[in-house]
Amino acid sequence: MTSLRPLIFLLAGVLGLAGCSVHQPVSLYQLDSGSPAQPAQSAGMAVLLGPVTVADYLQRETLLQRQPDGSLQAAVDGRWAGSLSSDIDQLLLRQVAGHLDSQRVVLAPATTGFTPDVQVLLTITRLDSGAKQPAILDAQWRLIDRRGQVRDNRIVHLQELHSGGTASQVQAQGILLQRLAEQLSVALKPLANQPPVAEAPRKPAPKPAAPAAEAEKQPKIPMASPIRTDMEVFRF
Repeated sequence: MTSLRPLIFLLAGVLGLAGCSVHQPVSLYQLDSGSPAQPAQSAGMAVLLGPVTVADYLQRETLLQRQPDGSLQAAVDGRWAGSLSSDIDQLLLRQVAGHLDSQRVVLAPATTGFTPDVQVLLTITRLDSGAKQPAILDAQWRLIDRRGQVRDNRIVHLQELHSGGTASQVQAQGILLQRLAEQLSVALKPLANQPPVAEAPRKPAPKPAAPAAEAEKQPKIPMASPIRTDMEVFRF
């Protein structure tokens, strides 16, 4: 019986260590939105922000780490606190609205009756970092004016260094998005004073047909009918 006691204590220790590893707390992270200015103009520039397309590998709660060989691995000490795509949308919305000083910056899809001065089509193809890799943001935007014409098309590559920790990496990624919003706002400002879109001239409405009662009042022209005779022809 005494020989079983060390074995029991050993199993208890192993199970205790396993329990600690399973219940090890994992930190949750959100992007740093900075300190955007609160827009004051309720009648400022109208901007439709989106659709904002985010790369497939970023549409998850897993916080990915870029390795020196270029591969990606899931972080073991942290993950995103919710949807990363939603965090990106909200960060860009607040930053752009603050830079433009306009309350009329909305995320796509727009509500009925909202007519934007400019629509921003934004694609983010990369946003990641690693313990030994800098934070990198690759994006492209297109600006569509009131007439549906492309007024600006730009490819952006941004990079930010960090201290290596997970929290520092998340902070660096937030800074990259803040810089993206700042550059985007600079490109948007010249499009604030667009001339109004002229409406196409309307074609005159066709005249309605005359009612049947009026048609009966019109003078009737008698129809010509052939004249018949009862004359007989005699031959001798």
